[in-house]
Amino acid sequence: MDEFLSAAIGFPAVIFGAALVVIICFWLLVLAGAAGHDSFDADLDTGPVGLGGVPVSVSVSLLIVFAWFGSLTGTVLLRHSGTDSATRAVLAVAVLAGSLLVAWAAVRLLVHRFRRFFPAQPPPSRLDFIGSVCTIRTGTVTATFGQAEVVSRDGSTAIVQVRRADSFPSSSRPPGPAAEDAPLATGGSGLLYAYDEDGEFFWVAPYDTALDPGPNS
Repeated sequence: MDEFLSAAIGFPAVIFGAALVVIICFWLLVLAGAAGHDSFDADLDTGPVGLGGVPVSVSVSLLIVFAWFGSLTGTVLLRHSGTDSATRAVLAVAVLAGSLLVAWAAVRLLVHRFRRFFPAQPPPSRLDFIGSVCTIRTGTVTATFGQAEVVSRDGSTAIVQVRRADSFPSSSRPPGPAAEDAPLATGGSGLLYAYDEDGEFFWVAPYDTALDPGPNS
């Protein structure tokens, strides 16, 4: 037991040991619901090193675990090798590099086999905003001008271009809800009900939040 603890707090195992503590704390937060397992997917791309296809937290966690185990094993073997301290220091660096290399190869193999269990999520699209309630940010909305703020599914906000169909003459009005008497002005609510690919804007109709029956109706 003493030999294990001595190797665990020695170089290079202690480096991966510290990272392992961070990983354990992260997964405890995930289990508690305070963090998501895909929290780092938008910040780090592991595809170039062959670890893509699974959440970053999964591949990095496995990499740290394998590297820690490899460095721990290498440290124990190195201490039983009977080499002098100078040679042992050089070999410890080799154990560090070797542990990372072996861990990377092992995780890459696992990722290749199990990535099918992590289907890729479709990239965000402006079409995701259709059916959303927005807040008008311009003084008025017409058939040629208007902007609104809308909240995406992840909680972030975006400013989008909006147009009002009932601003057209009745003979050339695009299909969609008509509410000519309802205003669309700064601070008002609107419903994004269609998207124009060519013009890159949303069709918006007035929306009265007081008439929303809510999810439980």
